[in-house]
Amino acid sequence: MISRRFTLGFLVAAISTPLRANIRPAVTVFRSPSCGCCGAWAAYLRRAGFPVTINNDNDLAQVKLRAGVPEGLQSCHTAFIDGYVVEGHVPVEAIEKMLSMRPSILGIAVPGMPTGSPGMETPGAKPDPFKVMSFAKGGAQDVFIGYPNGYLSSR
Repeated sequence: MISRRFTLGFLVAAISTPLRANIRPAVTVFRSPSCGCCGAWAAYLRRAGFPVTINNDNDLAQVKLRAGVPEGLQSCHTAFIDGYVVEGHVPVEAIEKMLSMRPSILGIAVPGMPTGSPGMETPGAKPDPFKVMSFAKGGAQDVFIGYPNGYLSSR
């Protein structure tokens, strides 16, 4: 006969194992209090399963400077996730790639605010092509992922 303790233990293990496998690292987003698209990007990350904390900050230049974001790659918000910097409207797929590869970089960025990038969707507007750039200490930059036809979110 199967004991109640065994059954409960089995059920807890069966339920919690898949949940633990899908837990995403926490994201901390620094944004200007008046920026709406930053909130839209954070909501996009939440829909993808990332726990997101938003910090409103009136001095984002200092946040970007401390994070090592090159001036030419800056955007409207700066996020921190699992030891990396994520600058701007970066798609989840690029974040997932970075987190799985664990490259020796400071982070990734989508410079500016391209139309159609996550959080910058405009109904009826054609998405702009853009690149997700990686950046490292010492100023090295490279294309991490290109979106030559823009980004069409499935999330």
